[in-house]
Amino acid sequence: MTEKYQQKKAVALSYDAQKEHAPRVSANGAGLIAEEIIERAKAANVPIQEDHNLIELLSKLNINEKIPEELYQAVAEVFAFIYQVDKQSDQINNEAKKR
Repeated sequence: MTEKYQQKKAVALSYDAQKEHAPRVSANGAGLIAEEIIERAKAANVPIQEDHNLIELLSKLNINEKIPEELYQAVAEVFAFIYQVDKQSDQINNEAKKR
């Protein structure tokens, strides 16, 4: 049997609403580079969302390239996920401080 090996990919996004009208790719890579991107995100407590279809689309973009309009909805969902994770984390931290 032959199994198709799919190399791990990762894309990091950044967005500064005061400076830019769209998010941009801040890191992009496959294999060991993807693993490094993920490890750095974890070390910095950056939420990670896995979406293989979105990664395939975003991985075609260059570093510092802005997200095309046709991906705005999908990327907005990622940022909504991050907002929820941050909000939950803040609630947990606030409850821990009360103890």
